[in-house]
Amino acid sequence: MSQIKTVSGPGLPLKGDDIDTDRIIPARFLKCVTFDGLGEQVFADDRTQLNGQHAFDQPQYQTAEILVVNRNFGCGSSREHAPQAIARWGIKALIGESFAEIFFGNCVAMGVPCVTVSSDVANQLQTRIATQPQTPLTLDLDAMTVTMGDFTAPVELASGPRQMFTGGTWDATGQLVAQSADIQQTAANLPYVAWQSV
Repeated sequence: MSQIKTVSGPGLPLKGDDIDTDRIIPARFLKCVTFDGLGEQVFADDRTQLNGQHAFDQPQYQTAEILVVNRNFGCGSSREHAPQAIARWGIKALIGESFAEIFFGNCVAMGVPCVTVSSDVANQLQTRIATQPQTPLTLDLDAMTVTMGDFTAPVELASGPRQMFTGGTWDATGQLVAQSADIQQTAANLPYVAWQSV
């Protein structure tokens, strides 16, 4: 299972509080059987309204891997499609003032760290990215910092999710697959489970 200790790459600033999951991926795209192709539809309606001026359409941000947001990002419905669309666009980590709880949990389950910073740090990062879009950010989950050029600031992440990322235990399905022999042995020894070959 893969440990996630650092994420480095160009940033993408997305300003605004209370950006909800319906804006991240509009409801009409929830009919998909798999999450394939959702990255192309991330913020579809916002991008259409802004006619190419949305941050996700700006040429200088097309290689971005770290999204910097403001307060209560990912609020609204619990759709997993929202973090899936962001990740499939190419984002590998999010830095923000705060995240909606279910959105945050979905990101953890996908291996996408969401760390929080103060309002001042979020605004500074967004401004720096806008003026220096090709300068990479480095999110360090061991040091609990974000660095961009000569700017370094502390980030916060609860100890449980942080240990899951740095220890490589964030992937629950991967853990089950890796430990399938132990699981079968334990199940075989349970007195209330009757194993029969059909």
